[in-house]
Amino acid sequence: MKRSRSAIIGIAAVVALAGCGSGPAPAGEPGGHGGQLTMGFSQVGAESGWRTANTQSIQDAAKAADVNLKFSDAGGKQENQIAAIRSFVQQRVDVIAFSPVVRTGWDAVLLEAKNAGIPVILTDRAVDTEETDVYRTFVGADFVAEGRRAGDWVVQRHASAPGPVNIVQLEGTTGADPAIERNTGFAEAIAANPDLKIIASQSGDFTRSGGKQVMEAFLKAHPKIDLVFAQNDDMGLGAMEAIEAAGLKPGKDIEIVAIDATHDGMAALAAGKFNYIVECNPLIGPQLMELAADVVAGKPIPARVVIPDEAFDSQQAAAALPDRKY
Repeated sequence: MKRSRSAIIGIAAVVALAGCGSGPAPAGEPGGHGGQLTMGFSQVGAESGWRTANTQSIQDAAKAADVNLKFSDAGGKQENQIAAIRSFVQQRVDVIAFSPVVRTGWDAVLLEAKNAGIPVILTDRAVDTEETDVYRTFVGADFVAEGRRAGDWVVQRHASAPGPVNIVQLEGTTGADPAIERNTGFAEAIAANPDLKIIASQSGDFTRSGGKQVMEAFLKAHPKIDLVFAQNDDMGLGAMEAIEAAGLKPGKDIEIVAIDATHDGMAALAAGKFNYIVECNPLIGPQLMELAADVVAGKPIPARVVIPDEAFDSQQAAAALPDRKY
C-alpha cells in the first residue's frame, strides 16, 4: 500500500499545566518549557480492532517525534470527549486532536479551544459546526469513497444476477461520520442496478457483538439474504458468526462485504468467509504528528489530508496478510 513517507518532525520538552502562577507560554516556545510540543488527544474508545491499531499508531508516532501526548479514551461517549477537550484547554496544551464520537454538538467546546488560542486537528472523523475556523485540518480517510468502492464491487459482482439481490446493512454508530458517509457512498453506487435492494439496515455500533446481534435478528426476519454490507470489519465478523450459527456458510450462502481491512477481517477474507474488503488505514500517527508540528510552528497546512486506501479480494488478502501491520 502506498502510504505517506513524510519524515516526522522532531520536537522537544514538557507540558505546561494550568494552575496557580502559570502564565502564557512565550511566543515560539510550545508549552513554554524549552520547546517540547504537548498534544491533548481524545480517542473515541476501543470499540474495534481498527480503533486499537489507530491508538497504537498515534502513541508510537508521538514517542518517535518526542511529543508529550496526553491521551484520553472517551469510551464511546461524547460527553467524555467534551470534558477531555476542556481539560486540555485548562492545561494549556499546544495542540488538541480528537476523533469525534458523532458529527454534531461540538460548537461550544471548539469555540473554547479557539478562544484559548489552541489549534485543533480532527482525526479519522469530521464534525458539523456553525462556528468558523475552530479546527485547522482533518486527517483521515474518505468515507464516501470507501462506501462507493464497496458498492461498486457489489454492482460488478451481481451485474448479471437473474433477479433481486437482497442486501442487509450493518451500520456504524448512529450519527458517526463514517456511518453516515459510508452509507451515502454505498447507496450511490448500488443505485446503478435497481435489482440491488437494501431490505434492512440497522446500527451494530461498530462492534463485533453488535454486528452479531443485529445479524441474528436479520436472519430471523428475512428468509432470503444474499449479501451483508458491514460498515466495518468487526460488525462483519459478528455477522459471520451469526451466519455460521444459523447453519449457513458465510462468503457462499451469504456474501459479506466490509470496510477496514484489519487483521481479523483480512484473515476471514483469505479464508473465503468474507468476499471483499475496502481498506481504511488506521496508521495515521506519523501524519498527525507532522501536521501538529507544522500548525504550532505557524506553517501553512492543507485543510484536509486524505490517507490513501486499498481494496482486497480473497487472493489479495492472503498475499497481504504476512506483512500486515494491523
